[in-house]
Amino acid sequence: MTSDTTDPQGAYPDHGLLAPAWAGVPAEATTGDRAVLQALLDAEAALTRAQCVTGQAPSAAGRTVTEAARADRFEVRSLALRARGGGNPVIPLVADLTRAVADLVPEHAEYVHRGATSQDILDTALVLVAARTLRPIVLDLRRTADALARLARAHRDTPMAGRTLTQHAVPITLGLKAAGWRSLVLDAADRLTRVRASLPVQLGGAAGTLAAFHAYAPDAGNEQGGNDPGLALITAYAAELGLVAPALPWHTLRTPIADLGGALAFATGALGKIAADVLVLSRTDIAEVAEVAESGGGGSSAMPHKHNPVRATLIASTARQVPALAAILFGSLVAEDERPAGAWHAEWEPLRTALRLTGGAAHHTHELIAGLRVFPDRMRLNLEQTGGQLLSERLNAHLGTVIGREAARELLERASRRTARDGVPLLDALRHEAGAEHPRAGSSSDPARPALRAEQHPSPGEPPPGRSLVPVRLMLDALPPDLTDPSGHLGSAAPLTDRALERRLPQDPS
Repeated sequence: MTSDTTDPQGAYPDHGLLAPAWAGVPAEATTGDRAVLQALLDAEAALTRAQCVTGQAPSAAGRTVTEAARADRFEVRSLALRARGGGNPVIPLVADLTRAVADLVPEHAEYVHRGATSQDILDTALVLVAARTLRPIVLDLRRTADALARLARAHRDTPMAGRTLTQHAVPITLGLKAAGWRSLVLDAADRLTRVRASLPVQLGGAAGTLAAFHAYAPDAGNEQGGNDPGLALITAYAAELGLVAPALPWHTLRTPIADLGGALAFATGALGKIAADVLVLSRTDIAEVAEVAESGGGGSSAMPHKHNPVRATLIASTARQVPALAAILFGSLVAEDERPAGAWHAEWEPLRTALRLTGGAAHHTHELIAGLRVFPDRMRLNLEQTGGQLLSERLNAHLGTVIGREAARELLERASRRTARDGVPLLDALRHEAGAEHPRAGSSSDPARPALRAEQHPSPGEPPPGRSLVPVRLMLDALPPDLTDPSGHLGSAAPLTDRALERRLPQDPS
């Protein structure tokens, strides 16, 4: 049996059924239709109050408009449907708000939206939505940075396989990896904090000249010197909303929205990097980390044994969506004339969705890192998986001082191929290659291969000419035990981790 899925009256609002990345996180509440409606009303009320401050409206009018500007007084669905008539929701909202003010104090109705254009209000409202959404996002990023600092300190010296182009490379530490994750999180928090602090009001009037506000100024026609009523109004308007007063109206100068989109894309990309690493490291055949299993979390509808890395999956999904949404916002920089047709309209939903997805990514990343399970024993086991090949760089440096860099590299390449083919440890393969093909350094039964001897014309760091020839196999037998220990080839991983953790969190956005 099927049910009727039509929704002519808006009885079934969007609850995020297909959006698990942001459903239920703080960004959902700050970007929903009711939150956007309240932001529109806040912009309208603030404009009237600013006009009161500058003498363009009686002070009582500001109080009346503010009292009427409550979202629960208005029908969101009705506004959405009537927005089709003028192309934006401000036009029907102004009509409804004017009636609501008239019901309270009839003579104050004329001060609703006076001198403004729809874009002034909608741009300012979306900036308010962004500011209100960025605050919990940055707070989540700060908490994530704290959790990553704890993880990095706890595993400062925990060795694991470094991987490049999907293959084992050299040993690294989990602490260094976590410090790198934290660096990206702080980069994202810095960018979002700066963008939030620079978000401006929009106020330009019909075509960006503020001309209508001059007509309503108490000394209309006598604005000499530094008493320009338009500039004064922008300053008062910004102060009412706690936003920045822009140097110019930005109806078609979309730097604020492009900057915001870029910062959101960077943030989800930074968090997506963490998610990508966790997804790899939590694979069954790697199993170095795992998400904390919660009741009902990570399960499969078909395979009861599975525990899927759900949070990392959701974070990774946002990192693939937000850059595309940011591209739309960047595309809207190409806005014709003094107010554009289409370019401005194209921003609204991508911006809201980008805010929601970034909020979801920040929320889930904190939960992911705070509960991340680490398995050092498995890391050690994986280090041994390639039979010591992760240490070929170190062995190459050691052998190169004796037989020359190029000869050492050739020997190690042949030994590594034998290790991969036969599954023997790298040192055994080296002894075999050295003993079978080069019993003594400096001699060779195969004239096609260079002798393992000191170079006559060495490169920097190689032995000088005339050094005594050394039996390579005996030298391998005499290698220091720690030379084949991954913990002994971590370079500056620990001090790099320490230095990275000295970086401070950005200022609290509150």
